[in-house]
Amino acid sequence: MKRGIYWGIGAVLFVLWSFTPKVSQNLSDIQDPTFEDIVKSYKKAISEWPKPDIDYGVQWKEFAPIKNDTAFFTEQDRPSVILGKMLFFDPKLSKSSQVSCSSCHDPEMGWSDRRRVALGSDHLLGSRNSISLYNIAERQSFFWDGRAKTLEEQAAGPLGAHHEMAMDVKNLPAKIQAVKGYKNLFKNAYGDDKVTYDRIVKAIADFQKTIKSQPSRFDKFLEGKYSALSDQEIYGMHIFRTKARCMNCHNGQYLTDESFHNIGLAYYKKKYQDLGLYEITKNPEDAGKFRTPQLRDLMLTQPWMHNGLFNELEGVVNIYNSGMHQLDPSLEKKQMDPLHPTTDPLLKPLNLTKEETKALISFLESLSATRYKMRRPEFPVE
Repeated sequence: MKRGIYWGIGAVLFVLWSFTPKVSQNLSDIQDPTFEDIVKSYKKAISEWPKPDIDYGVQWKEFAPIKNDTAFFTEQDRPSVILGKMLFFDPKLSKSSQVSCSSCHDPEMGWSDRRRVALGSDHLLGSRNSISLYNIAERQSFFWDGRAKTLEEQAAGPLGAHHEMAMDVKNLPAKIQAVKGYKNLFKNAYGDDKVTYDRIVKAIADFQKTIKSQPSRFDKFLEGKYSALSDQEIYGMHIFRTKARCMNCHNGQYLTDESFHNIGLAYYKKKYQDLGLYEITKNPEDAGKFRTPQLRDLMLTQPWMHNGLFNELEGVVNIYNSGMHQLDPSLEKKQMDPLHPTTDPLLKPLNLTKEETKALISFLESLSATRYKMRRPEFPVE
């Protein structure tokens, strides 16, 4: 009889326990979270992740995975894309007929050129690093200083620049029209074979829109395959989101805020001075600001920074670790010279340990995956 009572009580208690809501412990509830606690806190839906450390007033977006471009080969067969691809790789678009768009944006080199700064017509050096074209259709402005607002403007910029392709763009349509092999390409793309400057840059822009990153292990992790990243890479992602403060600028699907910041590399009144966004807006507050690059496929696009200063991620992490406020002017000097660049207040000394730095770098390395190298087309005959 007593045994029956005990069994009955046990059954009731088991049922009550089964229907009691389970309270999952958040990372913020743990006083001193261990490495294992941190890693575990990310092996769940993104909505349940620890919140990143974001400064007041900063607009940010959560990470989101990119997908395989299932329409890629269909897009490559579009007449305007076929034309744009041909023009992109054709050196006849330059004054010397020796330099093409692909000279600085080579598909074998992550759609960049692996140079510190661009090398153009007559072997003239530019002053800035060639930005990779990965995911360029997702950008809200173009160039390091944001001077172009559309892809067509971006495509047009290097054509006439004396240290890039040095072409007199007024003469470009006639030069291309004289190539008989282009007639059918323009007719297929636009309905007739007339060559105009607007048609040239539109076709190049249409082609550039097809240049996209392929999903990485990072994307697989975001989609729930938690074995896609190592524990160290997951820990590095946590450092990226918290102590390293990277999410203040590098967030969202493409890890960029599409904005402009001064990170302390303007070299004011020195040989390599470059005031970035200020050269476009003429607003002293913009002195030394450059666009936030996207981080997709970054291991294929070095050297990094607007001046190509760094080839190694450790160097990049180290400058951010320092806070980069060593050269900020005093208030008095700033009043005397309003144009003197001041490092963005978002940058602060990070005090990262060697282990945290190593983990952060391992996470950044996981963001690259693209393998496809586009073949160069055979150019139209004269």
